Amino acid sequence: MITYQDFLKIPQDDRHIGEFVRSVIENHKNSDLYKTAKVADDYDRCRNTTIMQYQKMITLVTGQRVPDKYAAVHRSTTNFFNVFTTQLNQYLLGNGVHFNEDQSAKLGTDFDQRLQKLGKSALCSGVAFGFYNLNKLTVFSALEFAPIYDEETGALAAGVRFWQIDETKPMRATFYEVDGCTDFMWTKELPDNWVRIDDGVFMRPKTRYTWKTVGDAKDRADGTTEIVDGAPLAELPIIPLYANPHKQSELVGLREKIDCYDFILNGFEDDLDNAQLYWMISGAGGMDDDGDLQRFLDRLKTNRVVAPGDDQSVAPVQVEIPYAARETLLERLNKQLYRDAMIMNPEDIASGATTATQIRATYERQNVKCDQYEYCVLDFLHELMRIAGIDDEPTFTRSTIVNVQEEVQTVIQAASYLSEDYITQKVLTIFGDGDKAEEMIAQREADGIDRITPEQGQEEQNQEEQTEV
Repeated sequence: MITYQDFLKIPQDDRHIGEFVRSVIENHKNSDLYKTAKVADDYDRCRNTTIMQYQKMITLVTGQRVPDKYAAVHRSTTNFFNVFTTQLNQYLLGNGVHFNEDQSAKLGTDFDQRLQKLGKSALCSGVAFGFYNLNKLTVFSALEFAPIYDEETGALAAGVRFWQIDETKPMRATFYEVDGCTDFMWTKELPDNWVRIDDGVFMRPKTRYTWKTVGDAKDRADGTTEIVDGAPLAELPIIPLYANPHKQSELVGLREKIDCYDFILNGFEDDLDNAQLYWMISGAGGMDDDGDLQRFLDRLKTNRVVAPGDDQSVAPVQVEIPYAARETLLERLNKQLYRDAMIMNPEDIASGATTATQIRATYERQNVKCDQYEYCVLDFLHELMRIAGIDDEPTFTRSTIVNVQEEVQTVIQAASYLSEDYITQKVLTIFGDGDKAEEMIAQREADGIDRITPEQGQEEQNQEEQTEV
């Protein structure tokens, strides 16, 4: 691992800093963090590494293991990991972050979308990084950002973001320090406005971070907004968001079970493709495995005609596919994956009329898991708010499945003990319209609508019945 103290030891000139940045990138690509993030990214994109690289092998009579060139090899992949990370991330962040005051001026109008992207990346890789600059959050994944930690404090002291859109295109990198960032490029051609610091290595001088905008677009003749640099900070404006207290990818502990599920599922497909049909050939001792026998099978599949010799006979032998055992094991693995991932399986409440208590019990494991994730997100937000100069307390509304009728009935029964504003907020949240609560409260007050409690409603009904009598 390369640390910030290693950076302080090198000569602080452009050439040595450029060499240091390149070494940081190479070191990061060889780290466990990067390798795990790469595998997790493949599983998240439904390109499960193990099954995609799987090759069936056979053992010859000589003991040599060689690839089985004639067996069917399906490579269907399951989407478990993407489902788990997406469900957990959206469960907490799907409704956005709630502040007591509007913070869009300091965090950007698309802050919730960027935070969701950051959280998804953190769950996959174990950590992701949020860069705050010019009132906006930029997301760096572990596949594009190499962190440089301080040996003494363990804090993130610097970092390198790197990218290359194609092997034939230049390698780019940005070195982030407390007082600004420096761009580097590895290419054979001299870019405009860049300085050559070594053979094929170019640099743009360090630029300070921008923290705020001053004035309005109409204040300038050219229709633009004036931007000014903020005062240098005493810390790096890049904050790590960890997926869990272990600071590791959510794939850890699940990959082996996902691989097992993939192997069984694909083995099932392979058996169906081969139909588990074998041919028993008598009097064919002179036929070799790789030549004569294979040509015989090829002709059989093509012409569907068998023409044995005088002393030969051919008979099909069909083996029953072990269906029930595989189905049972797949079902067991499916349940085990959801249990180990601590994610609610919608199939558990998909059938029949489920009460609110049963739904809450189904969510219990996911709530416990999400509590840990929420602490990590709050740690990130508190650091971000401190850098952005925000004095507020963020809260979340988790996205859950509810028995709407039962939940609303519960609120109505307790209406006499609750304020009208709270009831409006609660009922609209149950219906998924919690963001309209303030508008509805203002409209109700403007229209002068009074709340009728259940007792009042029953009393009015009794009076109407007595009047009719």
